[in-house]
This record gives sequence, C-alpha cells and structure tokens, in this order.
Amino acid sequence: LTDEGEQQGDLFYHGIVSKIFWSSESGVILSESGKEFSFVFPFVKLIGVPRQDVRFLREGMRVGFDVGRTPKGLRVSIIKVYDLYT
Repeated sequence: LTDEGEQQGDLFYHGIVSKIFWSSESGVILSESGKEFSFVFPFVKLIGVPRQDVRFLREGMRVGFDVGRTPKGLRVSIIKVYDLYT
C-alpha cells in the first residue's frame, strides 16, 4: 500500500470525488489527469465498502475507478474506496 492507502499496481484510474448530487444519486470524479467522469449510483459497483450505498462516498475522497462506454459517453462503472474512514 502507498501512503494514501492505494494499492500499488492496481488497475484502477485514480481520482477524487469532486461532486455528489444526493437527490439524483449521481456525481463526478475528477481524475488525476484532470478529466471529469460522471457516475449514476444504480449503475456503479462500489468496492471497499460494507454494502452498496452511495452514502459511503464523500466529496474530496480519493478513489480508484473504472469506466465503461454508454450511449451518453464514458461513465464510471466501478468505484474503489481506498480508505473509508479518512
């Protein structure tokens, strides 16, 4: 593990949850390269949390993520929470 709880060599992109829209259970992740990727919670698999619940995410949280192609473009399909309690 690195200092920030990330596993070296994992295959996820890294970024920060920049926005969460609680009413629509959607949000945006800002990647390390500066690109924004949106997610809609019912279509995202969470890894590193006890259950599938959008309330485990917080703005500013460092995460790993993967994307998939949808009719609306690239969207986040997996979010890996590295450190749930920081």
